[in-house]
Amino acid sequence: MTFSVTHARSGEISRIQVTGELDMATAPELNALIDERIEAGETRLLVDLRGLEFCDSTGLAAFVRGENMAAARGGWLRLTGANGRVSRVLTVSGLEQVLRYEPAADPAGLTER
Repeated sequence: MTFSVTHARSGEISRIQVTGELDMATAPELNALIDERIEAGETRLLVDLRGLEFCDSTGLAAFVRGENMAAARGGWLRLTGANGRVSRVLTVSGLEQVLRYEPAADPAGLTER
């Protein structure tokens, strides 16, 4: 499956949609988009994983990196919509708790926590 990463802004929250396989070859594309959004002043990032079919440790590192960058500017990065193997990887790695994974988060309903 082809990897893609897009974004759309909804109020103060930037929703990043990730599809395909997130691994060593594709993580730089996600990192670049996160960097771009944060540099643009968008520090509340909701990463929608509904279309993500695979995620390795490089992908997990991209999520942590994004959270650290956003937090350094007073924001956050949250994950939503993971299923199957991706959901399992988040649980086993502990990132489900660290990144406050919200299975069905609606950006309008998110608050700072």
